[in-house]
Amino acid sequence: MSFARSGLSKLLAVRWLGQLADGIFQSALASFVLFSPERQANPVAAALAFSVVLLPYSVVGPYVGTLLDRFSRQRIVQYSNYLRAITLLIVALLITRSSTGVLLTFVVLIAFGINRLILSGLSAGLPLVVLKEKLVVANALAVTGGTIGVVLGGGIGIGAKKLLDAHLSSDRSDGLIILLAFAGYLISGVLVRRLRRFEIGPKDLEDSKQDAGWKEMIEGFHILRSQRDSFHGILATAIQRGGLTSLTMMVLLLERNTYHHSNQPDAGLSGFATMLTIAGCGIALGAFISPSIVRRLGRHLWIRWAMVLATPSLILYILLPNVITLGFASFLLAGTGQAVKVTNDALVQTRIQDEFRGRVFAFYDMAVNGAIVLGAVIAAILLPNSGKSIALPLLIISVYVLTSLLLLRGSIFSAHSAPTT
Repeated sequence: MSFARSGLSKLLAVRWLGQLADGIFQSALASFVLFSPERQANPVAAALAFSVVLLPYSVVGPYVGTLLDRFSRQRIVQYSNYLRAITLLIVALLITRSSTGVLLTFVVLIAFGINRLILSGLSAGLPLVVLKEKLVVANALAVTGGTIGVVLGGGIGIGAKKLLDAHLSSDRSDGLIILLAFAGYLISGVLVRRLRRFEIGPKDLEDSKQDAGWKEMIEGFHILRSQRDSFHGILATAIQRGGLTSLTMMVLLLERNTYHHSNQPDAGLSGFATMLTIAGCGIALGAFISPSIVRRLGRHLWIRWAMVLATPSLILYILLPNVITLGFASFLLAGTGQAVKVTNDALVQTRIQDEFRGRVFAFYDMAVNGAIVLGAVIAAILLPNSGKSIALPLLIISVYVLTSLLLLRGSIFSAHSAPTT
């Protein structure tokens, strides 16, 4: 399939390699924080981990988002990759020394904040390197390939840890794995150089001279309010991601403390990785089927249906709670969640002009991050250390159904023309 613009393959290479490195980094961080023998996993610790790496970006998001509309996105992504690589060198050093203090938390915050800036820049620039009618397919490739990269990276990290643990202490092996991620980020930064300076925008810098920060973010918010379908789609995507986060925490605790003995963290980590792999397969399927379904139903109707299609699988898990039904629910929820995400990304990219796209995607990230943190907090409140819960799956089902019926109902969330592709 031809997209008629060569910049897409260059953008995808940067995104996919960076997210492969993300997976390696996150596997080492999860091993160090939640799956180390001397550190017992509990809902509060897991929720804190999600909050620490995501919530602070919501404070700086308005500022970094406006940068994407004021300066070369190619340069921002390039230098951000280099800076992210440097932060990982510091993280590797701290983890090797078994440091769990404020300094490690601060550096990890910087690393994850930079990561969100990079992904926002690449998403904002995508419409400039692909034909408009191919946006859903391009988003499926970009987002899904990146997500699969995270899963593969996690597998690489876990595999490398098993090999290194036979010769080194757990913390030292985690530190070495993070050095693998450092190399990935460095190469990703080099690959950005293949894109021309303004190939991924912004197209017109003359209209981007307002004061940066919350003022421009509010302007972006007002633009979104005038594009009601994009705004509702963003909120729905955020809600879906919040539910997935709650489910992820439930799976983490079940694998760490119930399906495996709490004194066998490596077995729990392997079980969690298996569940992530199953979810990754669902993600690939959700992205694969979305372009053809969108051609038949349009973006709006597909987002509305994808929001609720997987909820029966959670009912099945409630009735028959075991590893198989949990894996089935993870597969379907991840798949439909990816369908919502890639379809709504294309919707927002089509509706929002390039001069505002950076700050809109920064708001998009803020909304998703806030929902993820909220989902983690709710899970921490409802989940016991074992991870066994009926209340949490029921809550996820209720919220998804209400979102589809109310927030995405046809009278306020509908195309203004024929079904879009």
